[in-house]
Parts: sequence; C-alpha cells; structure tokens
Amino acid sequence: MKTKSSDLREHLFATLEGLLDDENPLDINRAKAVADVGKVIVESAKVEVEMAKVLVQNKSKNEWGDDQLIEKPEYFNETKKLR
Repeated sequence: MKTKSSDLREHLFATLEGLLDDENPLDINRAKAVADVGKVIVESAKVEVEMAKVLVQNKSKNEWGDDQLIEKPEYFNETKKLR
C-alpha cells in the first residue's frame, strides 16, 4: 500500500466512485471506515506539520553563538509501508 497524501486522495475518490456505482455499489459501512481512516491520517499529518513549525521556530544558540535547530525525533525519518 502506498502512503503519500496523493495516494490517500486517490483512495478516497475511489471510495466515492464506488458509492456512486449503480451496478455494484460499495457497502456504506466500508465507505465510512475508509473515510474515518482518511480523517485520522489527515489529522496526524496536521500534527506533524505543526510540530515541524514549532521545531523551526524554536532555534537555540549553540556554545559558539550560532543558531541551531532543535533536532527532530528519529521517527520523522522513518518510512513505513502499510502491508
């Protein structure tokens, strides 16, 4: 499974198309589940963006007086595949 925001968008639009299919409509409970998961992913991305903003704003001076950014947590560097 792909994990980019554009992939999420494609899945959500595919779900919408499935709901509109007259011959073989997608089960409404399954569509709701897809939408709920999509909401969670979007909210998680919002938190990550806010954290990045805070990290950029919270510069500190090192012992030589130079600006240095607070390092981001290691898990921001991880790429995980779902299935």
